[in-house]
Amino acid sequence: MRPRDEVTVHQLLGRISYFHVLFIEPALASAPAAAGGELCCNHRTPSGPARPDAGGLLAHGAWAVLDEVAATLGTWAGRCPSHGPACCATCRVAGSAAAVADAWLATEHRAYQRPEPHGPMRQACREAAAARLTRVFVHQHHAPCPAAQVGETAGAWLLPGTGELPLTGELLALWRDPLSGGGSPVVSWLNHCTDLDDIRRVLDTRRPTP
Repeated sequence: MRPRDEVTVHQLLGRISYFHVLFIEPALASAPAAAGGELCCNHRTPSGPARPDAGGLLAHGAWAVLDEVAATLGTWAGRCPSHGPACCATCRVAGSAAAVADAWLATEHRAYQRPEPHGPMRQACREAAAARLTRVFVHQHHAPCPAAQVGETAGAWLLPGTGELPLTGELLALWRDPLSGGGSPVVSWLNHCTDLDDIRRVLDTRRPTP
């Protein structure tokens, strides 16, 4: 991976951490009790060759922030029941990305006084986040696994835009194809907001008057 691509990945991961700590975590919508996460590929097929573990790829690099953000979500994260250093790092990225997108989606809906997001929208956001972030992780670390084959099958038309849900929309947009060189810069009007109330006020001013 080219040095400028490394910088881009670090910026985007930092953006996730920044948004989460500043905007989402203080207003995090309560999560329903989870039935339990899905086994990662290493634990689904323990007799086969182990895929890259989290010890070197997540614990000591920029991608660690994604795991840390997901850890704050509790039951939302849906981690592998055998969660630990022996888990596949790529599966962990996919699961964490999906959990982050789901939590942001629900929290933004509540903050802007919208109805709870419906199931297909949530599925689309989870799939898009998992697929987009995992694609970059695999490209950077050459760590393919079944999680890297996650597709966006729930429908791209269901994904929120930046004018509807600014945080979730920007998360998905920035990771659509971040290494192409033509992506959106990590600069937006969100940089001038300090909490979700600020974002809501901006959205209210942009809505067409009846």
